[in-house]
Amino acid sequence: MQHLLDFLRKYSHVFLFLFLEVLSLTLLFRYNSYQGSVWFSSVNTAVASIDRWYADALAYLHLGENNAELTQEIVRLQTENELLRKQMQEAQGGTPISDSTMLATLQTYSRIPALVTSNGVGVDNYLVIDRGVLDGIQPEMGVVSGTGIVGIVYLAGPHYSLVMPVTNAKSSISCRIRGQEYFGYLLWDGKNRHEAYVDDIPRYAKVKVGEKIETSGYSAVFPPGLFVGTIRKIENAPDGQSFRLRINLGTDFSRLRHVSVVTTPYKAEIDTLKRTAEQLDSLQTP
Repeated sequence: MQHLLDFLRKYSHVFLFLFLEVLSLTLLFRYNSYQGSVWFSSVNTAVASIDRWYADALAYLHLGENNAELTQEIVRLQTENELLRKQMQEAQGGTPISDSTMLATLQTYSRIPALVTSNGVGVDNYLVIDRGVLDGIQPEMGVVSGTGIVGIVYLAGPHYSLVMPVTNAKSSISCRIRGQEYFGYLLWDGKNRHEAYVDDIPRYAKVKVGEKIETSGYSAVFPPGLFVGTIRKIENAPDGQSFRLRINLGTDFSRLRHVSVVTTPYKAEIDTLKRTAEQLDSLQTP
């Protein structure tokens, strides 16, 4: 206690000065309208700046969560856009009857958010995501980002899964030209992670540079209409009977972080039918 009293006695003139300074400023701003308005405006500006810095800091801390939500929303909007486009074509009489099944299946797909924890390089590179069997992930499920398709689940563990991206030399995904229904297979030549190509496009197809490539929906892996990339060059395929389309991929694999795994309740049934057909073919083979 004695130390406190000594401290107050030693610096009493400083405390007296501060008290008088605060008192004078209070009287000045309270009983003078002009000075009061200046003080009020200055305080509001300072408080607004502090609030803005605080909001920016919170936004930065939640950036990962916001990116994940945006990825989910973009994939959902892509799926709904394809549904609406098909319905418009059907209303105009331009959609084949077989496409009605495709319209129904669009609504059965759901998405599981995930983060890329490892991003390999090379011809046979793979991705690792932080979701596994315990989260509902199974092999041969499609993986997409907010800007395009990513690849297909190759192996699934309890908590993590291995994904074969489209930038893997073994990858082959059915795609089509948006609005034309001509389809081929998306492949990668092992050179540039921003580019791929589509083979087996018929030569009578009217294809132009800049047109969009999307998933065809001819499998249970991806719903139709998900963005793949943009045509940058048209050339003859090695067989001379079709076109090869050089594609700028929509997904930037060098910065890939937030993805979604696409699931459908019909995949298990389709896989069972395929295995049954293969078994029947093997029994009938002499």
